[in-house]
Amino acid sequence: MDTAATTYTQPAEKPNRWTYLLDSERFLGGAMLLPAFVYIILLVGIPFVLAILFSFSDITVGNPNIDHLTLETFQRVLNDRNFQRALSNNLFFTIASQLIILVLATTLALALTRSFRGKWLVRLLILLPWATPVAVGAITWLWLYDNVWSPIDYVFRQVHLLGVGGLIKNTTNMYWLSDPTLALWSIVVVHVWRMLPMSTVIIMAGITSISPDVKDAVAVDGAGFWQELWDVTLPLIRPITLVAMLFGIIFTFTDMTVVYVLTKGSSNTHVLASLAFQKGIEASNLAEGAATVVFMLPVLLGVAMLMLRLARRTEVR
Repeated sequence: MDTAATTYTQPAEKPNRWTYLLDSERFLGGAMLLPAFVYIILLVGIPFVLAILFSFSDITVGNPNIDHLTLETFQRVLNDRNFQRALSNNLFFTIASQLIILVLATTLALALTRSFRGKWLVRLLILLPWATPVAVGAITWLWLYDNVWSPIDYVFRQVHLLGVGGLIKNTTNMYWLSDPTLALWSIVVVHVWRMLPMSTVIIMAGITSISPDVKDAVAVDGAGFWQELWDVTLPLIRPITLVAMLFGIIFTFTDMTVVYVLTKGSSNTHVLASLAFQKGIEASNLAEGAATVVFMLPVLLGVAMLMLRLARRTEVR
């Protein structure tokens, strides 16, 4: 009797639950983002929520209990002349430094994207201010602005800009950080020195991303340097230039290290961050310090939305 050949098929193994999860893009994506999410919650989210709660309270170091929520703290802060001065200083430092940086960074980026001997060394020197810790850089500028031993004043004296019959002043020193007007512009110079490398690198990336075909077409049309700059290069790099300005505005507007190291807020140079530190930490008034800091949020949020909207509108499609 013929017997039919029988074939045995091994049953498929049931997929392991963990194997299924590891093969899931949704699970892996969430797992990879979890550490960053926890980091943001612990170091940014919780302090941010506490700052908002403190700003609507009357909490101090001596009385750390939030008894009730009120708007009186914001009213006191807004009516404070020091707050108004700090806000105007913030706007002045940010606008003045970013306008200067925009011109200098574009000029440097145009120069550094061309071929010349020693270009790598020039790029390295330009990047050094950004690589230097801000506190170390500010201390260096504090010595450069010294009222007695300033090297800048020494050079000015040698070229007869200072001293008896000097073209700038008859005094032997400029007193950079003592004179209110000079102190403001001295801080602007430090912000320009610090933020210029980052803006230059970003704009360089925008210039190098311009298609060679566009440059060839401009060369065929016989356009000169200035015509190419105004009609081709600047419009094409406008979106990335706005992004560079956005980063510069955020870094400058929220910085307190430069002001605190150079003047500690004297000569009417307080900014919102340094004033908040003085009120909240040194004066132990946590509520007013938090209210001063929280006020920066709507300003920066509005600037960020405006800059990103402008960048999107100017994108070349």
